[in-house]
Amino acid sequence: MTEPSRRGLIAGAAAFGATLPLTGALSTFSPDSAQAAVQPMGQQVPSIYRYKVGSIELTAVNDGVRTFPLAENFVKNAKPDEINAALEAGFMPKGQITAQFNPLLLNTGGKLVLIDTGNGPQAGTATVGRLNANLGWAGVKPADVDIVIISHFHGDHINGLRTDDGVLAFPNAEILVPAPEWAFWMDEGEMSRAPEGMKPAFANVRRVFKDLDSRVRRYEWDKEIAPGITTVAAPGHTPGHTAYVVASGKDKLFVQSDVTNTPVLFVPHPDWQVQYDMDGAKAAETRRKVYDMLAAERLQLTGYHYPFPATGFIAKDGSGYRFVPAMWNPAL
Repeated sequence: MTEPSRRGLIAGAAAFGATLPLTGALSTFSPDSAQAAVQPMGQQVPSIYRYKVGSIELTAVNDGVRTFPLAENFVKNAKPDEINAALEAGFMPKGQITAQFNPLLLNTGGKLVLIDTGNGPQAGTATVGRLNANLGWAGVKPADVDIVIISHFHGDHINGLRTDDGVLAFPNAEILVPAPEWAFWMDEGEMSRAPEGMKPAFANVRRVFKDLDSRVRRYEWDKEIAPGITTVAAPGHTPGHTAYVVASGKDKLFVQSDVTNTPVLFVPHPDWQVQYDMDGAKAAETRRKVYDMLAAERLQLTGYHYPFPATGFIAKDGSGYRFVPAMWNPAL
């Protein structure tokens, strides 16, 4: 076979052009006058992603995203120009924080388990409170959930336990909470001694867990609390903040909860303390302990505030770490 000559290609193009009707001449085409066959949708597709740990099927279920201006005290021990430099290094806008929320659904074969419940109903915003809608796209009804595990009592993790009219969002689920977390937030003395800025958090915990004593089981650390799910002490962010190891066969996944808040900031700078860390020094100590382990064992993790689908690996990088996203897999 011989290669076509340039002269032949030009001649062929000219002959093709001669066969076009005048009304369809290429010279009259304008991108501005073109109409798409399908109009833009203006919204995302359902935010769910499935993967497996051994025989356990996991589904990352996004509850939404919240963007807000960078507050001066968002990182308690870093200057605004340092924070903005870290945002810029992570290809994020300066002066702005974006937080994602990613509860995790586990199908153990015998139980359907949900770890954390998202922000719950949010009047006036369409950017968060999407957990139940995305569970529906995953083929799961709230009544199907057997166990709800709570990592700690911040509102973006517990508010989804209630619907907008105050009833239980997961009516058939046993609710598991960290014993030290319950002890702290339900203590009247702790509430009376809390600074004014924390009193709304205490009130919210009581609102969410009102009349649920008989439905709530308190768990301790280093215990298997559901099939394949073992608790790991991770205090600092809150007194009873808990992470988990999901294990099945030879496979493991570390569920870090809020060991790291905004990862673009706190993965490369693990000693920075976010304003939500109740004991910043302890949180930083926990973060280094956990991330040193993850890096050494090359253990996959999922992070509640990581970019959806919120799973990948941690590697050492100088005095800090870097996050390596797991490869997207279209098949289980």
